[in-house]
Amino acid sequence: MATTEPQHDNREEEETGANEDEDTGAQVAPIVKLEEVAVTTGEEGEDTTLDLKSKLYRFDKDGNQWKERGAGTVKFLKHKETGKIRLVMRQSKTLKICANHFILPGMTVQEHVGNEKSCVWHASDFSDGELKDELFCIRFASVENNKTFMQKFKEVAESEEKEEESKDASEAAGLIEKLTVEEKKTEEKPVEAAAPSTKKEEEKTSEPAKEAGEEKTS
Repeated sequence: MATTEPQHDNREEEETGANEDEDTGAQVAPIVKLEEVAVTTGEEGEDTTLDLKSKLYRFDKDGNQWKERGAGTVKFLKHKETGKIRLVMRQSKTLKICANHFILPGMTVQEHVGNEKSCVWHASDFSDGELKDELFCIRFASVENNKTFMQKFKEVAESEEKEEESKDASEAAGLIEKLTVEEKKTEEKPVEAAAPSTKKEEEKTSEPAKEAGEEKTS
């Protein structure tokens, strides 16, 4: 009995000491100090007009099959200065760009055959650092999200087309106005040039008549 009690007391002292160490609340300074780094995405000058979770596919012409491009969030981004809208999609974990292209006049989107949650469209994509003609297919979790995407896509394309037509009309009107002004200047130039030449001809004509009059007088 005498031999076990000190051992028990020592265990209690050790446990008490360990508990005291845990309750000290001492703070250990980190060995390496990490500084905050500002991360730029290239989207700072744009406003998000659409943001939906989805899965993107591209059609592989060589293999004649659809290949998954990535799962993440598809966005419509409107530039604050130019007003141009581009479609951007990034993978959810790596943030790698899956799609990156402007929505241009004349672009169309349609529901994928046999799937109300998917739609397809053609685009000149720049996600790989160079322009490539791609056929995309995007799939959403619900039919409502797919309809929202398609409606917004069509609205943007139609808006861009109207803006393009308005721009062409303005340029055509400016060109016609410029041509009209040039035609007026061309018509006025011969009239201005004819006045001095006519006067000179009259002076030349009057000089022989004057000389003939002086001869008769003499």
